[in-house]
Amino acid sequence: MKTLIKNGNIVYFDKIERADLLIDGEVISAIGQNIKETADEIIDATDKCVFAGFVDMHVHLREPGFESKETIETGARAAVRGGFTAVACMPNTNPVLDNKFVLRYVQDKAKEAGLAKVYPICSITKGENGELLSDMLSLYRSGAVAFSDDGKPVRTSQMMRLALEYSKAYDLPVLCHCEDMDLTNGGCVNEGYNATVYGLKGINRASEEVAVAREIIIAANLGAKVHICHVSTAGSVEIIRAAKKLGVKVTAETCPHYISLTDDCVAGFNTMAKVNPPLREAKDVEAVRAALADGTIDCLATDHAPHAHWDKECQFDTAAFGISGLETAFAVNYTYLVKTGVLNLPKLSALMTKNPCSVLKLPGKGIAVGEKADLTVVDLNKAWTVNPSKFASKGKNTPFAGKELFGAVEMTFVDGDKKYARDGE
Repeated sequence: MKTLIKNGNIVYFDKIERADLLIDGEVISAIGQNIKETADEIIDATDKCVFAGFVDMHVHLREPGFESKETIETGARAAVRGGFTAVACMPNTNPVLDNKFVLRYVQDKAKEAGLAKVYPICSITKGENGELLSDMLSLYRSGAVAFSDDGKPVRTSQMMRLALEYSKAYDLPVLCHCEDMDLTNGGCVNEGYNATVYGLKGINRASEEVAVAREIIIAANLGAKVHICHVSTAGSVEIIRAAKKLGVKVTAETCPHYISLTDDCVAGFNTMAKVNPPLREAKDVEAVRAALADGTIDCLATDHAPHAHWDKECQFDTAAFGISGLETAFAVNYTYLVKTGVLNLPKLSALMTKNPCSVLKLPGKGIAVGEKADLTVVDLNKAWTVNPSKFASKGKNTPFAGKELFGAVEMTFVDGDKKYARDGE
């Protein structure tokens, strides 16, 4: 099967070039001007952009155990609809993804779905209980791409030290959910004006920043690598920036909601805006945007956290944390980062594809002859209004409902196979 994409704006990680692109089977076989080769399908991409397929290094697919929220199939379908050709799924399932049996189950389900590639992340500690390390090396050799207790922080500094020592010995990526639970202390929103107005228990930014500092200090002392998940505060940004200047091997990610929304969204007890870490203040949004621009934060991930409707349709303090983000991520990032002049398109592409692949050591060098044809075609001029009822994900929980965004995913190719086409949606 040959597919010829004509007249597209090819977005590389360092430039944009108008060209044709030929897919032959699973790979890109030619890039150039006026390719004449016969193809089974010819796609006119005039005025559209062709990106290397987006890679989300932080999603929750819920299966096994929480299939009412999401399954691997529905999550992978949401991924390709959002332009993601690969996702890495977190281990806070039931049972926890801490052994080869659950790992194989996830791998088999992903293969059966046949949509986006799914890379499992296994837990740092068995059962995510913080007491005993998982068999990290064996799990890595069986297909785990990284380790995290995401959903929970690793409880003690000593356990995190052991995990980072082990990860250093075998070069295993470790992703850290940074939260001091004693400081969180049952809070549900950012500690500040809105928490006071609505009578909700606040989460002080120190809850995140103390934990960020802990992981970085331990990594620095060991000479180990560490990755910080879902950065949300200006203080965390400054800690990471200072650590990088000192040569600490730290990388970091943030999410679309932290570059676009503030805790004003909780007005009216809007549970769709309840997320952990919580939405912060305008000064934090600006700091996170600046950190993406200057390289302090390396990756954009969604922290896709789908929930059943009853998990959110309840009192704010008992509602589940989380935002369903796969199907809005690119448009939010483009609307709030590129259209505002914070980033250019090649930089956004690197943050959503190249850098996550680098952290997780995934294959792929972007758009190049001989590389796998993992591609996303986007119409940047297309404005659309978020309607969660149309999500492929089971999770309709989004604070972006009703918002107008720019940048519609037109097609998603995984290994040369068209897995999604918008077709006038």
